[in-house]
Amino acid sequence: MHARASEFAETARERYDLDPDVVEFDEGTKTAAAAADAVGCETAAIASTIIVELEGGDRDGELVAAITSGANRLDLDAVADHFGADSASMGDPEEIREEVGWSIGGVPPICHDRDLPTVLDPRLETYETVYGAAGTPSSMFAIAPDRLAELAGATVVDLTE
Repeated sequence: MHARASEFAETARERYDLDPDVVEFDEGTKTAAAAADAVGCETAAIASTIIVELEGGDRDGELVAAITSGANRLDLDAVADHFGADSASMGDPEEIREEVGWSIGGVPPICHDRDLPTVLDPRLETYETVYGAAGTPSSMFAIAPDRLAELAGATVVDLTE
């Protein structure tokens, strides 16, 4: 297993008493569609974690996490409104790596280096099982969406287009 995927699994066990079944794919899972093909589910059951930087207001420069269904597109204006910021943009890859501990493409929905305000797409709740990144662009783990929301400390709110 890739070292980063192993690190994710170990952190999940230690921090959440969760023993994720991390699966790795040679072909990679860089897009939600590719991830869905790899695990054999609908694209909408992929829990994509997007790190967003808030701009303006009391939360200027703050990073937040949005866990969205792979079939939906995140609405950055809705994210800004929800968190009381003037605007929001996709997080800087280097800052994400430094602050969250994971690289874009493999950012898991849990096990971040620091707590982030987090929202969860309600569409994910329509599935018994969803699949999130496990620390690399080619690794994933399965989890019930209600358990994911609990572990991530996520507020369920629709911030998609």
